[in-house]
Amino acid sequence: MPIDAAKALAAEPRSGEITWDHKDVQLYHLGIGAGARPDKDSPATDPDELRYTLESRLHVLPSFATVAGAGSPAVIRGLSLPGIEVDLARVLHGGQSLTVHRPLPVAGTATATSRIAAVYDKGKAAVLVMRTEVADSDGPLWTNDSQIFVRGEGGWGGDRGPSAGLGTPTGEPDRTVERPLREDQALLYRLSGDWNPLHADPEFAKLAGFERPILHGLCTYGVTLKAVVDTLLDGDVTRVRSYATRFAGVVYPGETLRIRMWRRDGAVRVAVSAVERDDAPVLADTVVEHA
Repeated sequence: MPIDAAKALAAEPRSGEITWDHKDVQLYHLGIGAGARPDKDSPATDPDELRYTLESRLHVLPSFATVAGAGSPAVIRGLSLPGIEVDLARVLHGGQSLTVHRPLPVAGTATATSRIAAVYDKGKAAVLVMRTEVADSDGPLWTNDSQIFVRGEGGWGGDRGPSAGLGTPTGEPDRTVERPLREDQALLYRLSGDWNPLHADPEFAKLAGFERPILHGLCTYGVTLKAVVDTLLDGDVTRVRSYATRFAGVVYPGETLRIRMWRRDGAVRVAVSAVERDDAPVLADTVVEHA
């Protein structure tokens, strides 16, 4: 069996040093659409966008944690851990959750410790939960959980894991915004470290079952968090406490994201869809908890 759940769970955590600076933060922000005009009537350089793009005013969107250090993303790193040997073409990013322990610094050096926290048997697929905990000399910074969906690798009789989703919130959303994506959005975003050819190589995308390269799920994840922060959190990145989502469908570069938001006590519920494909679901079970 390509996935040995017991071996994967028993493996020693892997630790390594990561570093980043303002250029990495700025590149990430540009990769998720920062600096673009929110609407056609906005100035070419919107003052509110400068907090994401100008080093003298730079604030770090918490989702930068998913690329900090510019190493291989957790979805790929997890495939090299003991007990796991699978074909990259069968792998999809199933979900992501982030807990922020304190605001992310513009530049830093930290230790990232990763391990497989859970392995679930979904019948026709397996789900690996790759947990990465990051701390610097002042203590914990953030914890990332990546859910790695591996098609064709289930069926060994293991724990199915959680299955109940949150569903779409009822009632009219408090805010709805649309965010157009560039045709080269994936090519720009991948410069932050995710070199998976699924997002750039048409032939590889076809092998994986897609008509053309798809956008990184974590790019959509970042675009969405930025929309929530800018729209409902007064542009204050430090208010974000945690952010979780399930990747419900693919996004193609050049499409438009429709982001619907519902206010809750201490949280924002979010649903994201692709406008050009009849609002096909993209992100589901999405929650941003905030101060």
